[in-house]
Amino acid sequence: MKKFDVISRLLDPGIVAVIRADSPEQLMDVAEALCAGGVTSMEVTMTTPDALGVISAVTKKFGDRILMGVGTVLDPETCRAALLAGAEFVVTPVMKPDVIRMCNRYDKPIACGAYTPTEALAAHEQGADFVKIFPADQLGPKYIKNLLAPLPMLRIIPTGGVTPETAASFLEAGCAALAAGSSLVSREVLKSRDWAALTATAKKFVDAVRSTKH
Repeated sequence: MKKFDVISRLLDPGIVAVIRADSPEQLMDVAEALCAGGVTSMEVTMTTPDALGVISAVTKKFGDRILMGVGTVLDPETCRAALLAGAEFVVTPVMKPDVIRMCNRYDKPIACGAYTPTEALAAHEQGADFVKIFPADQLGPKYIKNLLAPLPMLRIIPTGGVTPETAASFLEAGCAALAAGSSLVSREVLKSRDWAALTATAKKFVDAVRSTKH
């Protein structure tokens, strides 16, 4: 998929599900449930056992139905391996110029982690497509609004503290898209395998985003 098309998918509806699991077995069911609820962008963190195998398997099964990404990437070697496994986008928790360069080499978008204005601008200047403000629950929508006032060129994706109830506030502050982890794919849902509940939560996120954007 071309980089432009991947970015378009990330922005519509604008919800990225961040999945941190203890085992890969459930992630096919998770992907199906998210897709049924309208969340089609999914990030599997490298802290998940056999994360690369999961990325490859989900990509093979779902094709274009799911936009598969990789998170918690800390070095260019891991980045390259994930891209070759089928990841269409990359997310880092911190500012990593060498990972940004690897993504640019493969023409895939990256959301680079940042916390301060200096880190956010540095990520942008290094070639990051998005700045992942993390942990966003410590900063809130007002911080992002203040950050964008002098730095309107940044495309921000907050992670942490994003819920259906806070989605509108983050988007109104100027965020390009939102990333949701445990508030969307909770450990309780993974443990109980309540996929209908996961689909319902995904739909709440999508509805919250669409009602704010339109």
